[in-house]
Amino acid sequence: MTDTRVPARVFSNAQDEAEAAKHLVQTPQTTHPAYKLAFQDTDFLLRQDLRPVRFQLELLKPELLLDEARIASTFVFYGSARIPEPAKAEVLREVAADEESRRIADRLIEKARYYEVARELARLASRAPHDLEGRRHFVVCSGGGPSIMEAANRGAADEGAESIGLNIVLPHEQTPNPYVTPGLSFQFHYFALRKMHFLLRARAIAVFPGGFGTFDETFELLTLIQTGEVSPRRVLMHGREFWERVVKFDALAEEGVISRKDLKLFHFVETAQEGWDYVRKWWRDRPLDA
Repeated sequence: MTDTRVPARVFSNAQDEAEAAKHLVQTPQTTHPAYKLAFQDTDFLLRQDLRPVRFQLELLKPELLLDEARIASTFVFYGSARIPEPAKAEVLREVAADEESRRIADRLIEKARYYEVARELARLASRAPHDLEGRRHFVVCSGGGPSIMEAANRGAADEGAESIGLNIVLPHEQTPNPYVTPGLSFQFHYFALRKMHFLLRARAIAVFPGGFGTFDETFELLTLIQTGEVSPRRVLMHGREFWERVVKFDALAEEGVISRKDLKLFHFVETAQEGWDYVRKWWRDRPLDA
């Protein structure tokens, strides 16, 4: 035997084995759940003991598919699922049943302009060129839901560009918005893995007015940058009036619970062009794989 090359494959591939399993002779043994191939046994995979395996699968699936799609970096959009598209905003006031509901409707209608800001920012990001290896950069990535998330994916679609949606399983019905690229639309069970995927390729993050979910994503991001767990990213906080009303950033520094320099981890902007110019200036002289 002179051929010392290692064969490309020694064992049968999983697809072949799975297909063969469909044609087993039916006996009490072969029809029992214990006989199922482990990777085809959904009940087995959903056992509590298998949580580490599910973690790994939820990490690997989007990672592998994004690699195959040649996506090297992303521009992530955080923001409310309740801010209306301007064309549909007045409906909120029409259905308001009492004075408090009308006040809330007016505030949401006022913030409807951020839908168009997010859409325009996504358009600008989607025009970024490929690198010399054909990899894509600043690919728009959102939570895949409505409102600000929809606006981001829609802006990419306006440019004929693909975009990513990272959906999460919730107790109430949620489906991806129609502008997410189907092959880049992912569903998550674990919030932690979803938030990790938001940041794995992020070169910039645009944060629009939002509620608990937006706060969760944003402050985890700022914590990771503050502690050096991730390298500095450009974090755009759209809507200074909103953010300084709902979060007393200066007070945190005055109380000594954050440093004054931590206030430089993010940058307030109002328009899409202002945000995109700030991001471009930061990355202009930095390597694409930084």
